[in-house]
Amino acid sequence: MLRVIHTADTHIGYRQYHSDARRHDFLHAFEQVIDDAIEADVAAVVHAGDLFHDKRPDLRDLQGTIAALARLRLAQIPFLGIVGNHERKRDAQWLDLFADLDLAVRLGPKATVIDEVAFYGLDYLTPATRDQGLDLEIAEDASVSVLVGHGIIEGLPYGDWDLDALLDGLAVEMDVVLLGDYHEHELEHRDGTLITYSGSTERASADERAPRGYNLMTVEEGAVAVTHRTLPGTRAFEYVDVHLGEDEGEARVLDSLDEVDLEDAVVIVTIEGAGESVSPATVEAHARDRGALVARVRDRRDGTGETDEAGLSVSFADPDRAVRAAMVETELSEAAHQLDELIRDRAIPDSRVRERARVSIESLLEEDPEAISRAATVEEPTDTVEADESVEEAAERTESDEPTTATDESDDQSIEEEEVITESTGEADTTEGASEDTDEREELLTASDGQASMEDYL
Repeated sequence: MLRVIHTADTHIGYRQYHSDARRHDFLHAFEQVIDDAIEADVAAVVHAGDLFHDKRPDLRDLQGTIAALARLRLAQIPFLGIVGNHERKRDAQWLDLFADLDLAVRLGPKATVIDEVAFYGLDYLTPATRDQGLDLEIAEDASVSVLVGHGIIEGLPYGDWDLDALLDGLAVEMDVVLLGDYHEHELEHRDGTLITYSGSTERASADERAPRGYNLMTVEEGAVAVTHRTLPGTRAFEYVDVHLGEDEGEARVLDSLDEVDLEDAVVIVTIEGAGESVSPATVEAHARDRGALVARVRDRRDGTGETDEAGLSVSFADPDRAVRAAMVETELSEAAHQLDELIRDRAIPDSRVRERARVSIESLLEEDPEAISRAATVEEPTDTVEADESVEEAAERTESDEPTTATDESDDQSIEEEEVITESTGEADTTEGASEDTDEREELLTASDGQASMEDYL
């Protein structure tokens, strides 16, 4: 019997809620998977993409990942992986570096065969490149074929990948498809093919309430079975849902917090119903005083807003209006305003924002090449726009905190998208001014987190 761990979306390096403790949690969850693999003496660990949260992981996270993979190699358990949208880099990938160090195998069209099970890999593809097909090398000595891929398939929330069309075009009939990108565990059968997501190993979004874990795939005499296992050692998330009556308010919310063990937990308070005004700052401070690592309040009711010391009307129920007002004061370009709208549009998964941004900016520059450098003519908003998250949450969502039924958060710029940065004007950048424009486009389209890449280290 062959046993293989299928994991994905470990997002190592994600500094969720701007917390170093949370950054460490993501590495720790990956280390737990490796521990389980060694203890169970599985035949392989298969990773279906988004090993890292960012294509420029912190050196500490690289060191931790290499140490975990070295333990796996010492146990003679191969690590098989593909590249996800978050970690995708130009040309060489981190998996290539790990392969050079004999710590991993990057799966591709040529089968990696273990005990008559052939593993093929398909890195994340942008929607524009998904119709290219996959030219596989058929493994004659395999009795079971497994495809490892990354993307959200049609039929799931935010799904736009036609997996059936891909499978129909393959020269090899797949028995199993192991997937990443969707952060919840899913399993289904389609025309004799078992298709499954392992889910993420840590909560990359507050909306991921189910326990985190990975899949264990077993193959015995050609029969394939998949079971899901929970990781017990991940950070506790405590969800405190409060429905206020007409005469209830902050005291009821605080009492609800006192009924829960908050020690070292991420606490998500959701307020619905009616009732009196509730100060999110007071609630969050109360939770931290009781030992919470992080506390966030989501007031789903209509808010009226308060005025800060600078005189700007700001409400924790109305962050969008405050952000737009600040952007008007800063006199940002039309391109910047378009990007802001895209980033804060909840209907767009964060893992898809970059592609939408590329198309939007390309179109804008074709119509007006100076739109990236000239301040936009935008009136300060006077209407009230209600929102259901705190100012901190809004900032974090632009990093990556999206509902992970759509995968979470955000460095999925493809090779094609990187190249278009210097091509979007349709002309060669030969002057100093053009070079400055290119630099500004790169700043707009490339997320910068102040971390150095491995190229810098080397």
